[in-house]
Parts: sequence; C-alpha cells; structure tokens
Amino acid sequence: MDDSIEAKLTAARAWLIIDKPFLGALVLRLPLVEGDPKWCRSTATDAKSLYYNRDYIDSLTFEQTKFVLAHEALHCALAHFARREHRNKRRWDIACDLAINPALVADGLQPAPNVLLMDGFADMAAEEIYPFIQENSEQEPHDQHVYDDTQQPPDQPHTTPPPGETHASQPKDETGGNATPNANEPQRSSADPERVGVAQPTSLSATEREALAQQWQQRLAGAAQQAMQAGKFGGSVARLVEHLLQPQLPWRMLLARYLSSMARDDYSFLHPSRREGSAILPGLRSSHVDIVVALDTSGSITNEEMQEFLSEANAIKGQVGARITLHACDEVLAPNGPWVFEPWEEVRLPESLAGGGGTRFTPVFDWVARQDRRPDLLVYFTDAKGEFPDKEPSYPVLWLVKGKTKVPWGQRIQLN
Repeated sequence: MDDSIEAKLTAARAWLIIDKPFLGALVLRLPLVEGDPKWCRSTATDAKSLYYNRDYIDSLTFEQTKFVLAHEALHCALAHFARREHRNKRRWDIACDLAINPALVADGLQPAPNVLLMDGFADMAAEEIYPFIQENSEQEPHDQHVYDDTQQPPDQPHTTPPPGETHASQPKDETGGNATPNANEPQRSSADPERVGVAQPTSLSATEREALAQQWQQRLAGAAQQAMQAGKFGGSVARLVEHLLQPQLPWRMLLARYLSSMARDDYSFLHPSRREGSAILPGLRSSHVDIVVALDTSGSITNEEMQEFLSEANAIKGQVGARITLHACDEVLAPNGPWVFEPWEEVRLPESLAGGGGTRFTPVFDWVARQDRRPDLLVYFTDAKGEFPDKEPSYPVLWLVKGKTKVPWGQRIQLN
C-alpha cells in the first residue's frame, strides 16, 4: 500500500508536468508531505508544502489524484493565503474553492468526491464570489487551507513540524522558497514507524504571507511562460490567472498619470508682435481639458463605488484644469443628464439617478457624436458587460472596469 500511494502521487505529478505544463510546474513547487490523519483528513497546503492523507489518496482514482494536486497548487499560485484581508475565513475558503474547481473541470480534470462546484461562478475570482456565500452556508471545502487556520486540531499541538520532516529543513530555490528535494518521490513523514504523519503546521505570519506572495507571483509567471512556449496555456485556468500576470498598479495612480499627461498648462514660444520687440520670451498658456465621464447604472456598480471614483476625479481635475461633463446610462441615457462641472466645482452624483436595467454603451457615444465638439477624453466607469459600439471613436476612451471582462478597444484600467 505504501509504495502504491507514493507511485500514484509521483505519476499524477509527472502526468501534469507533461500534459498540462502550467499546472505541473506549479505542483512541482510543492513538496509532498504525509500529514497526520488526526488533522489532515484529505489534502492540505500551507503555501509551502502539500500535505496528504494516505487513506484519502488511496480512495481516489488516478484522474482525481491529478485534480487534488492541481487544486492545492492553484491555491498557492493565486495567493489565496494573502488575499483574505478582513473577510470571514470560512466564507473565503469556500469562495476560493468555487473559483478554482470550475476552471480545473473546464480544463479537463476529473473532480474528486465532494468538491465544491456551483453554476454561475465560471471565470470569477474569489473576491467576486465571496459576496454570494451565505454566512450560514453548510458548504465545506474538500481540502484544508492551513496557511490561515484558526482552529486547533483535537489532541494535536499546533506546532511547526520537527526539523527534517517538512519544509523547514529543505533547501531553498532561486526565489527563496522551498525546493523539492526529489521531484520524483513524495516525502515520507518520519523514520519512526509509530508516527503516521507530520503535525499540523502553524498559520503564516504577515511577513511570511508577503514573502510567499512574491515567490508565488514569480512562479506563476514562470509557469505561464513555460506553458505558452509549449503551446499549452489557455482555457479557463488561463483566464483565472491572467489578471494576476498583469502589472499591478493602483487604478488611482494610472488615472492620475493619464489625466496629468493631458494637462494644457505649458509655455508658448510664439513670435511676439513687432510692438513688443524682437526678443522671444516664453509665455504661459492654459486652456481647459474637456472630459466626459459616463457612469454605468445597470445595477452592477454600487453607489459607494461611484462615490469613490468621483472623489478621485475631484482630486485630479483641479490639477489638470478639467471641465467634466457627467452622464449616466444603463441601456438608455439618464433622462435628467448630463451634468457639467467646471474645474473649480465639485463633481457630485445627482440626487436621483435612474438605472438598474440592461447595459448598452452605444447611447453614450451616440450622444457625444451629436455635440458641437468632441471631448479630449471619455472615461467610462463600468463592469464592461454590455453592448459596445462597432466602431472606435476618434477621441481617446478610458474604461475603468470592475471585474475581468475585456473591452474591444480603448485603454482599460482594472478597478479591483
């Protein structure tokens, strides 16, 4: 039995490396460690190692074994251990599983028994799923996320495993993380025949979470690059991690940088009239930047999020001398819009803002086309799930997008 368990884990990992190199490269970063069944009921991870229960692995088919290995690796690669913040741990753990499992199933892996699968959460991040998880939900992840475990196992001390038995004594890889001592063979728990497996590891400290998040970000990028070179990176798993591979800059910084580049306060070196002499001296010229701000009021954008955006727009527009024309639209334009604010006026939401219907972006662009002059910039605050105009306008468009939906043209800035 012992040899068959190690052989199954090794073969499953090797299959992932060959057939699904992205997932395989991530799984290879997690040393396989046998956990004591007193706390490890199936599989678990602390973002450093992958722990397994021998009886549980023995009960799985080979195809299901591949699934549970990839599942734990994605928890780490997606930095679920560092993204919970203020959220309830149980609801967060459920949301994380509901983010990972549909992507793995869509990628052709066979789920293990009792894994969490629900319709409607495909291609969604854990943060997007979390609000849909009820506080009194009876759902449970099939695995254990011990990187953030607040529960002590019964009759089991919550301590770091002894040296020589886990990741604590393993050599470091090039990123400072734990390297797999032997990629072809899972680690046994102990030479002591009476010891079934290692003790439950302690939760990560804030410093460990930050360091591991950086390590897994590098591993994620490296695994994606290898898979792309092999021509095997795509589908639901790729969409799940795609936004994590992009440069992460705060949207406020990007918006400020974009608008500041449009400022028209500059020096003019036009030749003066003859009455002023022959010297050419610089003079300061200034004019307003005309910006149209469109708000998606289809119901997916909350009032709090709109207020957050407008407060940032207020801070920026005074610096660049921007005149803002505010309009709102769901599937039709707001009947009481638009609202115009000069650079010295505070931009505020109207007391009543119609909306809650479907989403169409075309009415805003049609309205702009009917105006006397085109804007210097149109900023659209939306989740990007709607009908786009077929043709890109001649003026620049900046999409501030909540969620992961793509836009067909224009500059896209991620809000969350």
